Amino acid sequence: MTSIDDLRAIPPAETSEAEGSSPGLRPRGVLGKLPRYAAGKPPVMVDGLESFKLSSNENPLPPLPAVLAAIASETSINRYPDPMTTALRTELAAYLGVPATDIVTGAGSLGALNQILATFAGQNDFDAPDEVVYAWRSFEAYPISVGLAGAAGIQVPVRADGTHDLEAMAAAITDRTRVVLLCTPNNPTGPILTRDEVVDFLAEVPSHVVVVIDEAYQEFVRRPDAVNGIELYRDYGNVIVLRTFSKAHGLAGLRVGYSVSQPSLTEHLRVSAVPFAVSQIAEHAAVTSLRHIDEVEARVQLIVDERTRVVEGLRGLGWNVPEAEGNFVWLALGDHTQDFAARAGEHALSVRAFGSEGVRVSIGEETANTRFLELCGEYTHRPAAR
Repeated sequence: MTSIDDLRAIPPAETSEAEGSSPGLRPRGVLGKLPRYAAGKPPVMVDGLESFKLSSNENPLPPLPAVLAAIASETSINRYPDPMTTALRTELAAYLGVPATDIVTGAGSLGALNQILATFAGQNDFDAPDEVVYAWRSFEAYPISVGLAGAAGIQVPVRADGTHDLEAMAAAITDRTRVVLLCTPNNPTGPILTRDEVVDFLAEVPSHVVVVIDEAYQEFVRRPDAVNGIELYRDYGNVIVLRTFSKAHGLAGLRVGYSVSQPSLTEHLRVSAVPFAVSQIAEHAAVTSLRHIDEVEARVQLIVDERTRVVEGLRGLGWNVPEAEGNFVWLALGDHTQDFAARAGEHALSVRAFGSEGVRVSIGEETANTRFLELCGEYTHRPAAR
């Protein structure tokens, strides 16, 4: 009988150069039109300096000790996870005060978003593609996800202060619009949407258009008038709320996100949901973190306090900084964007540069934040306070 080792010893079949290069194989044309997702780079090592990564909006604190202990004992990874993530949805339902049937999980909030787009927007048979309206600049994965879904992205520029121009977004909705994306706080610029302005916006949106309220950074928000998607979705059958365990809970590497919407939407989302997208380890970690939510909130407050220190420090230096309600700040540096990022690298800090638009800097460890402020104090091409 042939063993596995015998099979491994068999050399691969020879192929011609033409066969090996596969010149006839081509990806979908849309791939050549999409931007590449650029993940935050690690910091450059600088002699004598501890390096810090401030480029990916990661929580600088590790998961709670209870979470680390819980996942260390997870041994059933030879089995498929629960495709319905029942334990997590049950825990979330109690925490959010919503029915568990209104929750659909995904591999991070981006995975949950891709499920939404696969369900409601794409290329229809012999018709022009559906349209997805979103603010820009916003989360850089939006144009990629929209394009891969087969839809056409309609980008509406944010205002000078980094806020969504909801009036212009409402005007951009056409008969082909199927989805609108609202990112609050907006990544990378920082401002939130208020409840009143979102309610007014929803009054302008046709009821058959899905409105996604992307709240990846909701736990860091402190403005009392900020929109809370969970409070709104009950009253609007076309609203879907996106949230994640990546930021506040510090579980970015485990990929746990979810959407919340009414049954008329979730019944379709479950069809497009990726099976087994959330692993046993990820589900166990998320459930444990929710059961220690007071500790999570205390850690979030530490980051918020540091955010306040950084924003006040920047403004004290004369920098014009937009409202910051996530775990990051935005520097609208324009043509000086790449130069500032390079200077940060010389100080063993990695930041996220966006072309010639600006730099997003995550709130990190206290030492990192202090060094960032020192760099900004020395930098002369700062956006002036108005």
